[in-house]
Amino acid sequence: MNQQLTFAPADDGLWEQYDRLATRAYGHPIGDITHLREHADLQVAVRGGRVVAGGLGLLVDQFFGGAPVPSACLGDGCVAPEERGDHLATDMATERLRPLIARGAVISAIVTSSTGYARRLGWEAPTGVLAWTVATDDLKRSFTSGDFQVEHGPADEAEALQRDLARQWNGPVRRPTWWTRWKQAKSNLTTYRFTRPGHPTTGLLSLTTERHERHGMNLTVHDFWAADRPTAAAILAFLGRHNTRTRTTHFRRGALPPYPTLLHGLRHHRTTAEAWHPWMLRILDVPEAIRLRGWPGDLTTAVPVEIENETGDWDRWMLRIRTGAAEIVPTHVEGQVTFTRRQLAVWYAGGYRSTTSARMAGVHAVSEKALATLLRSTTQLEPWLPDHF
Repeated sequence: MNQQLTFAPADDGLWEQYDRLATRAYGHPIGDITHLREHADLQVAVRGGRVVAGGLGLLVDQFFGGAPVPSACLGDGCVAPEERGDHLATDMATERLRPLIARGAVISAIVTSSTGYARRLGWEAPTGVLAWTVATDDLKRSFTSGDFQVEHGPADEAEALQRDLARQWNGPVRRPTWWTRWKQAKSNLTTYRFTRPGHPTTGLLSLTTERHERHGMNLTVHDFWAADRPTAAAILAFLGRHNTRTRTTHFRRGALPPYPTLLHGLRHHRTTAEAWHPWMLRILDVPEAIRLRGWPGDLTTAVPVEIENETGDWDRWMLRIRTGAAEIVPTHVEGQVTFTRRQLAVWYAGGYRSTTSARMAGVHAVSEKALATLLRSTTQLEPWLPDHF
């Protein structure tokens, strides 16, 4: 490893090298390296003519406060086993972000099991991520579909519904036109739409099935979008109709929205939850991330804050929010609330649901009123990222 290490965007030859490296590093082929080739940015590290690290990056919008914010979504990163231990992943993250920042990214999201190095670089998890498993018989006994009609297959109307519903949470991706095709090809999704007679589509469900090793099948939900409670109940009732073929219904990590339909609807609470590594957020450009985000239309305030910068020093800012817009500008006024880089990301995503949770997470505030006002500005919507990359 005495040869010089260089970083570069991948040409065709380096794409192929990275595909082989990822298969070796992960222990299995990574289909996204093929599926996303036309849409993703690939940066690699090269030593002696060999690709030794790299990763994909997608420039897409994520909704925060109802507004789309340009985000650098990083995925499928790896380092050759023989190169591990020298912080190459950290350097690689910087190089992967560079071209996406140049194209307008002001925040970044990742989903990684290596949360330690991500936290050192300023990413933090706004919320927990769970995969849920429910007895299919319980769904059949607990929910009814009412007068909903179920139609098979995707449709433009259903994709428009998904976009509208995504705005009601902090974190979902504003899916590009190719996103659904990618997911269909990757996971072989089956899609259903839920509609009342004479009304627009109000529900969207996508799932995968595979043969069970003994009898029936395994069923996994990937997309669960419902415009209201009756629609959510109809979707769960539809899943319950699979009870003769699948003993349990599995909701893929993050697929089930964090609302209490199951909690309030099941007659028998035999659900199980499995914690997964969370999605993590990082603020790349504080002023632009603040400007582009959506804000409550009924809030007018000015709060001085102190925010840790990338060198570990502290900058003083004045955050002003008025009539659904916000700006943050440098100031000499002492901050009433102090955020580390990671705490800033959680606050931005609405992850602190109360002043108590913020203080327990280490947020320092000299004014309880200022802290409460800041939290109100981002907790109007809940954090949820059902999309994976």
